[in-house]
Amino acid sequence: MKVAVLFSGGKDSTMAVYNALENGEDVKYLLSMKSANDESYMFHVPNIHLTDLQSEAMDIPIISVETDGIKEKELDDLKVGFEKLKSLGIEAIYTGALYSTYQKSRIEKLADEVGLKAISPYWHVNELDYMRTIVSLGFDVIISGVSAYGLDEKWLGRKIDDECIDDLIKLNEKIGLNLAFEGGEAETLVLDGPIFKKRLKIIKDKIIWNVDSGLYIIEDAILEEK
Repeated sequence: MKVAVLFSGGKDSTMAVYNALENGEDVKYLLSMKSANDESYMFHVPNIHLTDLQSEAMDIPIISVETDGIKEKELDDLKVGFEKLKSLGIEAIYTGALYSTYQKSRIEKLADEVGLKAISPYWHVNELDYMRTIVSLGFDVIISGVSAYGLDEKWLGRKIDDECIDDLIKLNEKIGLNLAFEGGEAETLVLDGPIFKKRLKIIKDKIIWNVDSGLYIIEDAILEEK
């Protein structure tokens, strides 16, 4: 089946690409929604500009759609992206949805209107097993944003490895933090993995911290051979 993946550059959408390829799907495109609104309800924002590099690293073409990120109206922009995919012969759209019914229901409704099948392979996955799997598969994932109690500035730019997951488990036990960040506690960025032909190398970065939340912004990055 000819498919595309709704792609943000974070762990979940990258795992959706991985799952589609493992299922033998013909992954023709990545679809990246580039929102002008940092508070978008639907779309990942931090370092979204790096999806172009990630696309090149995976050798999968990317289609980017600009959106103002206005609640509900941003769905019209997503529909434009879906219609473009449909016109290119795409039959299904994969997503990295884990637990957000808000996102999944809207994606499925739009996909149905356009004539695409929506597939969310990790829907209601066990969060701990899922995070351990990401690490064991060899994905290089860093934390690019935090906005929850227990996650301070030191977490920004941190690699998600087994030690990191152990620390997240402690926070989960203490304050109920979602291990896969499905409550919006953190954002992630994937630099490398088994489906990457090249890896991203960070050249210039900065941290923006505001009272109790922050972002790890990559201002410049290049691809390097593995």
